[in-house]
Amino acid sequence: MSRRVRFPAPEDLAPEPEAVPAVGPAVFTAVFSGGVERCYDFSALACPRLVRHLARALAGLAGVENRHKYVGTTDSYAHTLTEFVTHLAQATDMSGDMDLEDLLPEYMDSFEAILAARSGESSTTPYLRMQQVVKLLRLVQKEHPDRLGMAMQARLGFTTVQVGQGRGRPLDAYPDALFEGVQAAALADVRAARDRMLTGEQLATAGRDPVGGGWHGWTRENAAWHIAHRGPLTGALRAERGAMDKITELGGIGRLNSHFFLTAHDVLAFVVLLMCQTGLEPEAACRLLANCLINPARGYVSIAYVKNRSHGQSRKTLRVTDGGAVHQPGGLIRLAVRLTAHGRRLAATDLLWAHALRSGEVIATFGRHRATSLGPVKQAFLERHQLTALFEASGEEASLNLRRLRKTYKSRRYQQTGGVLEDFAEGHSPRVAAKHYADIEAHRPLHEEAVEKGLREALDAAMEAPVVLDDQGRRLDRSAAELPPDEVAAVALSGDSDVWLASCRDFHASPFARRPGSGCPVAVWGCLECPNAVFTTRHLPAILSFAAFLTAQREAMTVLEWNARYALAWERIITGILPQFTGEQQATARLIAEGHDAALNLPGQILQGLT
Repeated sequence: MSRRVRFPAPEDLAPEPEAVPAVGPAVFTAVFSGGVERCYDFSALACPRLVRHLARALAGLAGVENRHKYVGTTDSYAHTLTEFVTHLAQATDMSGDMDLEDLLPEYMDSFEAILAARSGESSTTPYLRMQQVVKLLRLVQKEHPDRLGMAMQARLGFTTVQVGQGRGRPLDAYPDALFEGVQAAALADVRAARDRMLTGEQLATAGRDPVGGGWHGWTRENAAWHIAHRGPLTGALRAERGAMDKITELGGIGRLNSHFFLTAHDVLAFVVLLMCQTGLEPEAACRLLANCLINPARGYVSIAYVKNRSHGQSRKTLRVTDGGAVHQPGGLIRLAVRLTAHGRRLAATDLLWAHALRSGEVIATFGRHRATSLGPVKQAFLERHQLTALFEASGEEASLNLRRLRKTYKSRRYQQTGGVLEDFAEGHSPRVAAKHYADIEAHRPLHEEAVEKGLREALDAAMEAPVVLDDQGRRLDRSAAELPPDEVAAVALSGDSDVWLASCRDFHASPFARRPGSGCPVAVWGCLECPNAVFTTRHLPAILSFAAFLTAQREAMTVLEWNARYALAWERIITGILPQFTGEQQATARLIAEGHDAALNLPGQILQGLT
């Protein structure tokens, strides 16, 4: 018998409960490049409703969208998020209930003001922090387009209202002495590792299997045979009676294993030397594959590597010299391939760098799930080679920075190419090469010299070098201006055309005159800039007197006023005229000028009027 079931009418049903908004977690875990895993917990912050939205946006950047490949980037965003929310809690009285609708542009502006107050004018920190806040809020707005007010949406259209992007101090290159000292130390360590591992192979050849004869049968040769054929010695031997005493007598686990496997100190030396030779990015040098060498030909080979940057991974190649010596990058990598072969097999990795730990375990040095920190190894490297004193003597902090090694290599390359970006920009666009590797403090003297040279060339192009003759009418200058023999006789050998500081080739054909045939209108020292002027030893005393006058005027005038009046005349005297005369001629003229003859300080035309 079937039973009839009666369903309730819609009006008899209880009302549906309001949906709980999904605002995202305040705690999340993200995995970054290299297998680094990091948990971010914002649950203790004020403004929990708002924090969940911001944390969800950050989780999307770090994990779901895989935008941040490096843990440091997300760490920076997390720090900014914490600072911003803490500021909101202090600036408002609604820290417990604040949500997206409560955000106002004034809160962001006050946060920006705080960042600016505690940073220098040239600091990029305020702009970068505000950029992170705006980015997170834009992601939140994209997910909840109607939750933010119109004023707040308009405020998210720009990053800052008070501070600019700033210009942080770029990472500078090491001084040459430091760079060469670090390179020499790394080269010494590489050669020591090579010799040590060759010795280990020779010991293994001379040894035999020590198993069965008890620990009294263990010698350096037999221990080497055991490691070569059965793998590295490990801490498990501590359980065997008498084993550690004998191994300690032979040098210890680490020392014995180091005859067949690189140590972390060796890997650092290889990486440092490779960067000094090639300028590879630190992460690229550390993550090279064992088969990274390709296309060998005519003494060169290409290094294939992956460049991890903000625009994603990109595969690149670098052409380097190849050969049988460690001062050639190709030879250095081939040596590393040979010395790490045994360790890479045990670590089951295709990465180039593998080393043995003190415990005897062999790992990929920069493996995805167990990357080795080089901090303590770097400090030991500096102390072992007594480089700390060299750093201090150069006024530098005793710290080995792989990025600065790369910057120094690029700096040396920049100087070798004479600053030509097309030749210098290897692995970057010309814009990036110019901004990050050319415009650094180490290149300031080079750039200032280039500017000075360019200005001098521009001045030479605009103004012909002065014409200088000796007492016999012979040319002393390098000017291209022609001077016919009749003008030489009239100008140089007689004083009929003298105009105080020079002889004038044609007083009524001045390039400064407004009308042809009129007299020269410039000041009496304008001859120094005039192509009609000819200078001889006869004019030297007056020129030296005028130079002394200019020196006195420099003390009496402001810099701007003196430069406007006399800078070009001074430049012509010091660099264009005086160097053409011998030291004896200048000394004689200076003595004459110091004779206090007032006539030396007056133009020829004025003297004629006085007489």
